[in-house]
Amino acid sequence: MLKFNEAEFAAQAESLVALRPQIEELVDRLVEEGYDNVLLVGAGGTYAQMWPYEHLARRTSKLPVRAAIAAELAVSGDTLLGERTIAVFTSVSGTTEDSLSAIEHCKSRGAHTVGFTGIADSPVAQKVDTALISAPKAWPFDIQMLLFMGRLLDRRGEFEGYERLADELAVVPRVLVDVSRQAEPVAEAFAKAHKDNDYHFLIGGGNLWGFTYLYSMCILEEMQWLRTTRVHSAEFFHGSLELLEEDTSVILFQGEDETRALTDRAEAFAKRVSKDVTVFDTRDYALEGISPEFRGLLAPLVMDTVLDRVSKHLERVRDHSLDLRRYYRVMDY
Repeated sequence: MLKFNEAEFAAQAESLVALRPQIEELVDRLVEEGYDNVLLVGAGGTYAQMWPYEHLARRTSKLPVRAAIAAELAVSGDTLLGERTIAVFTSVSGTTEDSLSAIEHCKSRGAHTVGFTGIADSPVAQKVDTALISAPKAWPFDIQMLLFMGRLLDRRGEFEGYERLADELAVVPRVLVDVSRQAEPVAEAFAKAHKDNDYHFLIGGGNLWGFTYLYSMCILEEMQWLRTTRVHSAEFFHGSLELLEEDTSVILFQGEDETRALTDRAEAFAKRVSKDVTVFDTRDYALEGISPEFRGLLAPLVMDTVLDRVSKHLERVRDHSLDLRRYYRVMDY
């Protein structure tokens, strides 16, 4: 596979699964201490990665859970934020300035701050009340967030089967290697076919809306300097559909939760207009060892793995490094 270090990939995923005892111990302690609400705080991709877990709580729990943009939270605040708030942060580098400002803001209001990162001596890890450290550069944060939110909701009697899900996550490192291997030819074909496209129209819904936002902004725009439109499948018919033309590259991310029908509808319409519609569907992957009722919860993680293969092939065929930046963390702003 192109630019794929299987041993490193598996080790990073295993380091995330290995956090289970620490996460459960933390959640149990927070439950005993008492809390009223949860803020899931991020910036850019880490903000988008919080949406599936806000979505999970909104569907299954009466617990107030909000995803928050770090920079906005630091300047605007949130009426929920207080001494009985759990504020959760994620950062690969542990140096994201917006997140650091938000951590300080949350702590000043008395919240208990939790940080997931791969760098133990990073500013984020040092500033939060509780840091949970994975292998360096381990991404994405879905395993940690599933364990954290799953345990929290389980303690409230609002997550049936949490223990089975947590046990099954042990096979995820192997499963994701299999997903990567299966996605490789699909990714290569997509990249070759879209080598010269400078615009993509992305659609996703449910717990894949966050990934749709992330892949559009953080990968195609930031890392490949491509123009994109991103729209929620439920909102597609309220304006953005007017941008479609016969040669528009339309990319749909299809998951396995109850919102699947919304993306099906958008797909059906897109195919009536465009001759270039690509559907990435988590149903195409076996996920051996994962129970059917949990597959939908893993959709963001599976889709991230599939599209990572696409990113690597786009990088090669377009001769545009995924690490190249003109402005992001290059200029002062």
